[in-house]
Amino acid sequence: MIAVSVSSGTLVLVGAVFLACAVEMVEALTIVFAVGHTRGWRSAFEGTAAALAALAALVAVFGPALVHVPLTWLRLIVGGVLLIFGMQWLRKAILRSTGLKAKHDEDAIYQETVAELQVATGSDRDRIAFVMAFKGVFLEGLEVVITVLTLGTSAHRLGLAVVVAALAVVIVAVVGAVVAKQLSKVPENAMKMSVGVLLVSYGTFWVGEGLKVRWPGGDTFLAGFVVLYACVCWALVTMITPQHPSNPVKVDA
Repeated sequence: MIAVSVSSGTLVLVGAVFLACAVEMVEALTIVFAVGHTRGWRSAFEGTAAALAALAALVAVFGPALVHVPLTWLRLIVGGVLLIFGMQWLRKAILRSTGLKAKHDEDAIYQETVAELQVATGSDRDRIAFVMAFKGVFLEGLEVVITVLTLGTSAHRLGLAVVVAALAVVIVAVVGAVVAKQLSKVPENAMKMSVGVLLVSYGTFWVGEGLKVRWPGGDTFLAGFVVLYACVCWALVTMITPQHPSNPVKVDA
């Protein structure tokens, strides 16, 4: 039997990339379904393929370039970016968990997209479908690309990050094709909370590494950050949640 040792850093990397990609893919897939059902699947697939090609080109161009950045600066920059993204994800997830912000409704997004597509008619039908699908997939995927590039290059696991991201995309696409309707039952807010915790944990770890901080236990200390931030989020949700919840208040992103 061959024993395989997996570091805490690798586990957090895989978890953060997979969950981030899965969440964004659910949102992108909802838009693609709306375009396909309303305008036709050919244009929807063409727009999706073009967006994925553009995102792959970004990874191919900027991924290798980041390798030449000095490791100390790379960790500081990457850590800062992850902290910013992670805090944004956590803020929205905490507000939704406490009822202060309406939860993301994939069914509502689907209906809104369908209504927008049905307004335009005539010869622009295919072009509109292509643009809508491209925009939805590209904008949602751009955040995934940033996550893959920053996490992958800082951990010297860009190849692993790309493979995990591709796996998440395939899994969500297959599930979406099988279900053939909006993935509104997916616990998206819980996934976003998890992604936020992972990104903030990784960001804190890499900023410390960039500042020459020696974490006890090396990469293993990263798991401690995950537990710490998860507990902080739980405490915040518990303290902020109204005792007598009313209709959720919508807070601008």
